[in-house]
Amino acid sequence: MILTSANTLESREIIDYKGLVTGESLIGSNIYKDFFSGVRDVVVGRTSQYEVELEKARNAALKIMEEKAENLGANAIIGLKISYDNLGGTMGNTILVTAYGTAVKYE
Repeated sequence: MILTSANTLESREIIDYKGLVTGESLIGSNIYKDFFSGVRDVVVGRTSQYEVELEKARNAALKIMEEKAENLGANAIIGLKISYDNLGGTMGNTILVTAYGTAVKYE
């Protein structure tokens, strides 16, 4: 499956547009724990656990989106976008990661 933020596929002919596909993933976090973890990790130069969790959520959203595209008979997704939204909460935050694009079939 080709994933691209471009609206075309270089040197490939799109023969069918299958429609919009999305994938969503949620991660919950304790804002205080993550804040202090992030400060510690920045000071010692490591990737913070928060970044690791964001990457997992992004990969999960992309996988869900790819599965939906495959079910439509697509072999590529163009116009790919990824958004991150803080849904808030009283004891911490919930981050919604959304991946979306147009599923297409190319030759």
